[in-house]
Amino acid sequence: MTLTPYIRAMGRGPSRARSLSRDEARDAMRIILSGDAAPEAVGALLMLLRYRGEVPDEIAGFVEAFRELIDDRYAARADLDWPSYAAGRSRGLPWFLLSAKLVAQSGVRVLLHGWNSHQGAIASVQEALPVIDIPVASSLSDAGRLMDRHRISYLPLETFHPRGFELLKLRKVLGLRSAVNTVLRVQNPGGAASTVQGVFHPPYRELQISAAERLSQPNALIIKGGGGEFERHPSKEISIYGLADGKQWRDRTPVLIEEHRRLSADELTREDMARLWNGDISDAFAESVITGTAALALLASGKSSTLAKAQSRAEALWASRSQIQAA
Repeated sequence: MTLTPYIRAMGRGPSRARSLSRDEARDAMRIILSGDAAPEAVGALLMLLRYRGEVPDEIAGFVEAFRELIDDRYAARADLDWPSYAAGRSRGLPWFLLSAKLVAQSGVRVLLHGWNSHQGAIASVQEALPVIDIPVASSLSDAGRLMDRHRISYLPLETFHPRGFELLKLRKVLGLRSAVNTVLRVQNPGGAASTVQGVFHPPYRELQISAAERLSQPNALIIKGGGGEFERHPSKEISIYGLADGKQWRDRTPVLIEEHRRLSADELTREDMARLWNGDISDAFAESVITGTAALALLASGKSSTLAKAQSRAEALWASRSQIQAA
C-alpha cells in the first residue's frame, strides 16, 4: 500500500497535476490511517493538498475514510454536531459553549467534539467545560449516555479517533494546518442530521458546505466565526452558508448590538461565564454573542424557520434559562 500514485497525480507540474477524485481521496486516507504509509509520503500528500487547495470531493473522500474507523458512529444519537478545532491565538473566552448549552436546553441533543491547539488559558475550551457544567465523554457511547441525561456532551478527539488526533498534531512538524483540520470539522462523528461549523479563512465556508452536500448531510450552517469557532460576532454582519434538506442556501446576519468588542480582549474571566449563566452578573455584549450564536444553531437544527424567529427563541431561552435548569 503506497501513496505514490496520489502524490504523483497532484505533483506532476502545473500543466499535468490534478486534484484527487473522491475514490482516490478515500483510498489515500485509508492508507494514511492504516499507518502503512511512509511518514515522508504522508507529509508530502498533506502539503501538496495545502499548496493546491483542497476540493470538496477530496474532503468528502477523506471523511468517508475517517468514518470507517469510528465503529460506534451512531451510538451518540446526536441531533446537532458542533465541532471545535480552532486555534486560540485570536480567541477570548469560549462563549459559544454557553450557546451550545442554551440550545441543549431547548431539547436538542448537542454533541461537541474537538481538540484545540495554541490556546491561551483564557481561550481554553476543555478548561471551561467543568466551570459551566458541560460533561466530558470518554467515548461515543458514553457521549450518548451523557446526552440522555444532560442533552449535551463534549467528546475529545483523542478518545474517539486517536489516529486522527495524531494526524492533526502533525501541524507541529509541518508548520502549517492541513486538510485534516477541515476533515475533522466535517466528519460528524455522532451522525447528527444537523451540523454547525466555524472557519477562520472565508474560502473554507464554500469548501465545507460543498463537502457536506456530497456527504448527503441534510442540514448544515457554516460561518466565519471568532477565531475559527462557530461563534457569531454580534456587532458584525456575517455571511451564512447553509444546507437545508440537502440544498444549499446563503444569507447574512444583521448586527445585533452596536457595541464593538474584540473577542480576544475580553476582560471577563472563565468563572464569569458561570456567573453570567447563573444570573449573578450581566454583560450585554457577551449575552449577544451567546444568543446570536445559539440562534444560528437553532436555525440549523430546524427549531426555527427563519433567523429572526431563531433569534427571538434564543433570547427567550436565555431569559428563562434558570427556570429550565431548575425543572
